[in-house]
Amino acid sequence: MVLLQVMYTDLDFIAAFNIEPAVLHHFLFEVYRRYNNIPFHNFKHCFCVTQMMYGLIWLTDLKSKMDSEDLLIMLTSAVCHDLDHAGYNNAYQINARTELALRYNDISPLENHHCAIAFEILEKTESNIFRNLSMNQYKRIREGIIKCILATDMTRHNDILNKFKSILTAFDFTNKEHREVLMMILIKVSDISNEARPMEVAEPWLDCLLQEFYNQSDVEKLEGLPVTPFMDRDKVNKPSSQTGFIRFVLLPLFIELANLFPCLEQHIIHPVRKALDYYTEMEKALEREKVIRAQTQCPADSLTD
Repeated sequence: MVLLQVMYTDLDFIAAFNIEPAVLHHFLFEVYRRYNNIPFHNFKHCFCVTQMMYGLIWLTDLKSKMDSEDLLIMLTSAVCHDLDHAGYNNAYQINARTELALRYNDISPLENHHCAIAFEILEKTESNIFRNLSMNQYKRIREGIIKCILATDMTRHNDILNKFKSILTAFDFTNKEHREVLMMILIKVSDISNEARPMEVAEPWLDCLLQEFYNQSDVEKLEGLPVTPFMDRDKVNKPSSQTGFIRFVLLPLFIELANLFPCLEQHIIHPVRKALDYYTEMEKALEREKVIRAQTQCPADSLTD
């Protein structure tokens, strides 16, 4: 929580938006309280995503390319992006017809909920870090946060990435629409950036994520709901869950961002390629192990026959 306060201070938000330190502290404490004690989508995940966003802002020198309001939108969206996540994804919410799915008519139920909780916290005077802003500033920041958090719904992944690719060659920081798409890309990259971290940090996070996935698929089986394929403990293991995800989701997204900011190549592309090699090797080792196990069982089976 202290380090999050440091980020707000370091990016000059305290001075630029007249944020009182006590109010920022209260806001971050309320945020902390509204993250649940679940394996992956918890307050530590919120911190990792925010720290990655903070790092990307500095690495790409966004302070000289975008105004403070855009940067405040991005950092605050990262802080709030998974508020009150219960550990079950949108597919579960919709199939189980949960209260959230009914409330939001099956449209990004979780992301809409995260947004709503964020602004519930910001409605309280003592935790409203935007309370000294003008009506127009607040309106712009609220609109930006909603856009960023809703962009973290992975069902919108291809649409957002394709939109970014279509503007990349003529990207213009003075174009509002271009900036908004970039902001969505930056929060998406931050949200799924664990594999850009050192393996000793990234791998335990993967274990936490798989634990949450397996919990969901177990519940889906118990409740007779469609089982989310990439969460099924009977079909998915650690390396198989990562190789496809890195190859088809992470790398294409990270590469497009690095096309706009070539300096990111060493920071996010190289580590992700190393992670892909690591999990590819692990997958091959598991396959070899499976073959050896099958071969050693065959003689015993023939004897019993």
